[in-house]
Amino acid sequence: MNITFLGTSSGVPTLTRNVSSLALKLSQTAEVWLFDCGEGTQHQLMKSNIKSSQIKKIFITHMHGDHIYGLPGLLATLGLSGNSNGIEIYGPSELKSFVTSALESSFCKLSFPLRFREVEDFASLNKILFENDKLKVHCACLKHRLPAYGYRVSEKDKPGVFDIKKAEDSNIPPGPIYSELQAGKTVQLKDGRSFNGQDFCGPPRKGESFVYCTDTVFSESAVNLSKNADLLVHESTFSKADEKMAYEKLHSTTIMAAKTALLSNVKKLIITHLSPRYTQRSPIKPSDLLKEAQKIFPNTYLAKDFLTAEIK
Repeated sequence: MNITFLGTSSGVPTLTRNVSSLALKLSQTAEVWLFDCGEGTQHQLMKSNIKSSQIKKIFITHMHGDHIYGLPGLLATLGLSGNSNGIEIYGPSELKSFVTSALESSFCKLSFPLRFREVEDFASLNKILFENDKLKVHCACLKHRLPAYGYRVSEKDKPGVFDIKKAEDSNIPPGPIYSELQAGKTVQLKDGRSFNGQDFCGPPRKGESFVYCTDTVFSESAVNLSKNADLLVHESTFSKADEKMAYEKLHSTTIMAAKTALLSNVKKLIITHLSPRYTQRSPIKPSDLLKEAQKIFPNTYLAKDFLTAEIK
């Protein structure tokens, strides 16, 4: 799995940063899951290597405009292109009325099914939001000026490394049989011999995990959601110097994001959702935000639009 940042600015777009959106590309299924969809997201998609036709799920953190204003336009475009077979949208309960109202008021009829999933109960009861044979998704309540939710995508453990040499030494012919053995299945050959796939595989490999937390001030629930994740993407709207403003607006500073990463024992942190007040010409620059976070959590990176990062 890998992620691509489509927007990394807080509140309003800048000349170099669009407002919030992130694409998660799933190598297992060639699907794209979108997290937030601020204004201009479809333009960002066109400039990236992400195909909008591959978007199958959209996860919205909260109802602030810089996270949702691009959603009706993106859906309308997908409807005109005719490339979508259907999209599931996860988010607050108010999201459905916002999207349907915008589409109906603009006389837009989609050519694909649209399904909404309200996340409130899943977050409050710590229930699995989505699960299939390869992945599961959890969500958690964050701490913002209005209800906001963080998301965690966890890949299930994968089969161990397949020992090809052992299979060859056992005179097992190559081909689809190897795939079945790697999956741990028992296979019987035409000559009557039977083999257990588990005898040809190493120990199971731990699945990858990704957490997306924005918008929020420091929150214990964000720490719990992120426990031992491979990658945490966390908002860092403000510098340490603007901590008072962060508490007033219920956003995170670089220190809060780094503290979340440290307490949750994640492997890597990427900070995003930067206030537009921090530019290359301002007293505090984006690179300064990165240095602040790295003092607490060294394996921290700074998001920028179109940055692609591997989960592990």
